[in-house]
Amino acid sequence: MLELLKRCTICPHKCKVDRLNRKTGRCKSKSSVKIALYSTHNFEEPCISGKKGSGTIFFSNCNLNCVFCQNYEISQHGKGKEISIQELAEIFIKQQENDVENINLVTPTSYVPQIIEAIKIARNKGLILPIVYNTNGYENVETIKMLDGFIDIYLPDLKYSDNLLAKRLSNVDNYFEIATSAIKEMYNQVGDVTFDENGIMKKGVIIRHLVLPNQILNSRKVLKWINDNLPKCYVSVMAQYFPTYKSKEILDINRKLTREEFESIEKYLYRLNLQNGYIQELGEHEEKYVPKWF
Repeated sequence: MLELLKRCTICPHKCKVDRLNRKTGRCKSKSSVKIALYSTHNFEEPCISGKKGSGTIFFSNCNLNCVFCQNYEISQHGKGKEISIQELAEIFIKQQENDVENINLVTPTSYVPQIIEAIKIARNKGLILPIVYNTNGYENVETIKMLDGFIDIYLPDLKYSDNLLAKRLSNVDNYFEIATSAIKEMYNQVGDVTFDENGIMKKGVIIRHLVLPNQILNSRKVLKWINDNLPKCYVSVMAQYFPTYKSKEILDINRKLTREEFESIEKYLYRLNLQNGYIQELGEHEEKYVPKWF
């Protein structure tokens, strides 16, 4: 599995660098796993965090360069510590011992081969919690297929319907086609959402979408695609945008959403046939979710 890193094509950039010899491509990741922190997180969607919290592991580096990234020190500046695959497996077990609802892999794309090996080790040591793959959506279908049987819950972003916007704000090509193909494969693997008796998600897909200021048409087209292609999928519409990192200097996104902007998306959402999901309350704490079912 790790031999895939010798000529890396794990993500759509397909840099073909030899990460086994510590060469780096677009994501700046090497052969070792690098994480910024692991913790119990209580502010994911209610069916992910539950009462006990989600056992998050924040991986360093990212294959996008979003100018508005709220975790830019981790994703863009590479803040974190290199660990072995064995240590990653031990973290999975520690999180389970902390009595969390799941293991939540945040920005895991660059480390898929290592993560698969760590899951194998952890399962042999008693790991039984659902595994959440929390991704920006810019994924190779082939890589997602490698995860079949290892991931229970996919939590992908669908940031853009407009590829020009994706290029300008995240510096990636063909985002929409690539992300939607990957999301379809995720859904093919895990199917419709299932819950336990306490309403905690055990399997399925939740597609996240962050509404950006001055980009309401982008959001409408994202939601319409989900409605037309994966209408049973759960959706999480987020209002937590605020200008940070480089976006503070970009004129059309250097402010928070207005109430009119978010209400227009909310009204559009209710006109669609989507049945399940969450809308983040505008003006509340940036990570608070209000479970309005639509």
